Amino acid sequence: MHRSTREIRLAEALVESADTLVDDFEAAHYLPRVADHCVRLLGARAAGFMLIDEGGTVSLTASDAHREVALDLLRAQRGGGPCLDSYGSGRPVSPVSIGAAPTAARWPEFTERALAHGIVGTFAVPVRRHERLLGALNVFVAAHPAEATPPGDTASGDGTELRLAQLIADCTALGLRNHDTYVQCRALAGQLQQALSSRVRIEQAKGMLAERWNTAADHAFVAMRQYARRRQLPLDRVAQAVIDRVADDAELRREAGRGDGEPRA
Repeated sequence: MHRSTREIRLAEALVESADTLVDDFEAAHYLPRVADHCVRLLGARAAGFMLIDEGGTVSLTASDAHREVALDLLRAQRGGGPCLDSYGSGRPVSPVSIGAAPTAARWPEFTERALAHGIVGTFAVPVRRHERLLGALNVFVAAHPAEATPPGDTASGDGTELRLAQLIADCTALGLRNHDTYVQCRALAGQLQQALSSRVRIEQAKGMLAERWNTAADHAFVAMRQYARRRQLPLDRVAQAVIDRVADDAELRREAGRGDGEPRA
């Protein structure tokens, strides 16, 4: 691959893997796109992610390019394979030849499936953010000349392909963690906004009752609180009813007369 072409594809892969701060983000769509960037950038047949959450649940995602091949090879790693080795050690698994005897002894089920799909080489890198391991990215190299990377490239000793894959995996981990943080921040912002809106409604309703009854605001607040407690209703809901002028004013007045002797919250 021409150097400038590879640089452009690497930039595209990094931008795609970092683009996660959106409301409609879905990992099921995001990860295959990133895996496809790996396929194009590294001249592989297929690529896939094996992610493992804190509870030990494993999820598999493959490139759209030769998706079934990648999924089959990821599933075949139940008894061992590049992904599990990389995840277990937290380190890359360097490119290996599928046809070599040591590979067959190391991952027998995976090797059998890989050979059946015409895969001649593979390597994997951990998907991690700082000390948090999320899983591994696996790349599968084909035997067919039209799909395989030129000899001496993927399996070369300079480790370029491995470093490129690790760069994409690192950026993917960053994107996934950033999205988790984004979701948490949005949820917290929503809760704070809801709490603020609720407080504003309560203050508004308290003021309306105080003016209507010509009484102190705290007296009106006690009436709403007592009314809400006796009927097991959220105070915010009672406040909204007061604002909408659908609350039973006579019942509220009776609650104001009862009081509860408790200081205002």
